[in-house]
Amino acid sequence: MSASNFVLPVIDPIAISIGPLDIRWYGLMYLVGFLFAFWMANRQCDRSNGVWTREQASDLLFYGFMGVILGGRTGYVLFYQFSQFMDNPLYLFRIWEGGMSFHGGVIGVVSAIIFYALKNKRSILSVGDFIVPLLPVGLGAGRIGNFINSELWGRVTDSPFGVVFHNAGPFPRHPSQLYEFALEGVVLFIILVLFIRKPRPAGSVAGLFLLGYGVFRIIVEFAREPDAQLGFLTFGLTMGQILSLPMVIAGIALIAYAYSAKKTDAKK
Repeated sequence: MSASNFVLPVIDPIAISIGPLDIRWYGLMYLVGFLFAFWMANRQCDRSNGVWTREQASDLLFYGFMGVILGGRTGYVLFYQFSQFMDNPLYLFRIWEGGMSFHGGVIGVVSAIIFYALKNKRSILSVGDFIVPLLPVGLGAGRIGNFINSELWGRVTDSPFGVVFHNAGPFPRHPSQLYEFALEGVVLFIILVLFIRKPRPAGSVAGLFLLGYGVFRIIVEFAREPDAQLGFLTFGLTMGQILSLPMVIAGIALIAYAYSAKKTDAKK
């Protein structure tokens, strides 16, 4: 360990206590992400020339938030703790013990988008394009929560940027949570905001999100410690990388479809 390595202090997982109510850091980060998404959604509504109203956006966010919670928990249990689930199916409902999967959350959000679009007779692709720019800030906030909680840390490194986590042994590790905050949160958000400054074909924004997140997650996984109960899987890949590959493929396919459909419409 270098003298320059930062040693993360033990931080109380409870951020705020209000009487008998304890608000944990991770829950607080979810709240930050939701509030930002609500603010940005209203801003997008005001700029949509009547295509979206704030009430419609509020309903969509509610469905999306439920999709994140239900999909994230179900995905974590099935992707990362399946053996424990088989031993005790009730483990799925023990949310207070922690455990959320981004990829499961994506499935939940996609389900919410489809449900909302069908219920309100809107284009699934346009609904997806509306909601995905709202996601990166919440993703980034969640990674800050992971860092504070000293969880999902990276692999051992001799880099001066290494961080010593109190529950991960004496050696410095990549602060992969901060890498994900930077790429999946800040950089992806900037890319999407710049992309939507001009009108884009339906589905291209959602495709860019899937592609961007998938690529960034695959990159960061090379510095992130694999889940102890899974380790390295096929071809030395981690579960996070395997689950991100379909996102990259789907993102590329969706962007290609969006622009090809635009060309077809232009020829009519």
